[in-house]
Amino acid sequence: MTRPLRLVAVSGGLQRPSKAAALAEHLMDLIADEVLCEQRLVELGQLAPQLAGAVWRSQLPETVERELAAVEQADIVVVTTPVYRGAYTGLFKHFFDFIHQDALIDKPVLLAATGGSERHALMIDHQLRPLFSFFQARTLPLGVYATDKDFLDYRLQDEALIQRAALAVQRALPLIALTRPASSATTQELAAA
Repeated sequence: MTRPLRLVAVSGGLQRPSKAAALAEHLMDLIADEVLCEQRLVELGQLAPQLAGAVWRSQLPETVERELAAVEQADIVVVTTPVYRGAYTGLFKHFFDFIHQDALIDKPVLLAATGGSERHALMIDHQLRPLFSFFQARTLPLGVYATDKDFLDYRLQDEALIQRAALAVQRALPLIALTRPASSATTQELAAA
């Protein structure tokens, strides 16, 4: 019996409700429509008071430690962040500063961001992709960038964006399939060949 993949999304949104969290949930749902997985959303805005002032991971409370461990143990990671001054939020970076540098090696990571206008769309490739390259993660081919006008009541409404999100997930599926360990029968068959 194959276990469900662990799908964890991290939203760098600072408030609730959040467009970044809404985009993360939309992307997780698209992945869950294609792959058997357990979903978990980490909302950094809810953790902000517990992250503030911590310099070392040992200083973090158990609630934050659980969320860090969830990301480190995930099979698939979705990250979304609002764009502030051309980059991800400071809280987003602070959270990932606590992730062990080897924890995301070869993990598929779907990159997404939200912003006030299209002029920040390249932030995915200029800010997020280098951050996750440091972790040696497999950043998925297409990022998803949404602007304020793409949402209505914190739900995606723009058809072009909805199609791009679906395409990003479809293009990610072959890399996501690589995360599933081979079953023992398949391993034995390969060994016998």
